[in-house]
Amino acid sequence: MHHDTILFSIEDGVATLTLNRPAVMNALNRQMRQEMTQVLTSLPPEVRCVVMTGAGRGFCSGQDLTDASAAADLEGTLRDEYEPMLQAVRQCRAPVIAAVNGVAAGAGANLALAADVVIATESASFIQAFTRIGLIPDAGGTWIIPRAVGAARAMGMMLFAQPVSARQAADWGLIWQALPDAEFVEGVAASARALAEGPTGAYLAIREAVTASFEHDMPAQLALEARLQGQAGRSADFGEGVSAFLQKRPPVFSGR
Repeated sequence: MHHDTILFSIEDGVATLTLNRPAVMNALNRQMRQEMTQVLTSLPPEVRCVVMTGAGRGFCSGQDLTDASAAADLEGTLRDEYEPMLQAVRQCRAPVIAAVNGVAAGAGANLALAADVVIATESASFIQAFTRIGLIPDAGGTWIIPRAVGAARAMGMMLFAQPVSARQAADWGLIWQALPDAEFVEGVAASARALAEGPTGAYLAIREAVTASFEHDMPAQLALEARLQGQAGRSADFGEGVSAFLQKRPPVFSGR
């Protein structure tokens, strides 16, 4: 299927989704949001990991500010266009790696942070740029960031709208990994391969459990763990994992 604002390819179970408006630092317009949502919600069955990245020197500069219709109705745009895209990331039926290859600003930063794992190149940075134009962080930023780094750092990022380097973001626990620029491409590829060869069902259950943990007391979380573990214990991948362990060989997971 042809897409105008993104590139999409699949190799060895890894789908690569590239935001592809490099002339405007991959700014998000309506068409890009629709294409992202469409691709993420209709992945072919062979996809077992998604890598989301940006073309050119940046990851995503956020909302395309030349898009007058979006600016005229920010509430409607968030509800009708951003929410489906973010839910498509959060509910993707394969784990999602955001490979942040450069600046991630505004909604672009929060799109990246919605992924299961964020790997950034050391020269990248994350900017909650919204107050520069008199707005508040959106696209899930006010939910994701305080949970990751606490209120003090979240407020500082959001009030001052200053770039947080990839290294700082990793030190804070905002992202998983900041890699030296020379190691970034291979590092992302290795992580994507590992997830694509892994027990997909377990990965999705982990996402569900970790997300729920912020709302649960411990008894509720223990009950959820038991239910999800019961589900995992009935999977072909669990059977394969145990067999491989007993036979002292690497497991070959099917993702089922």
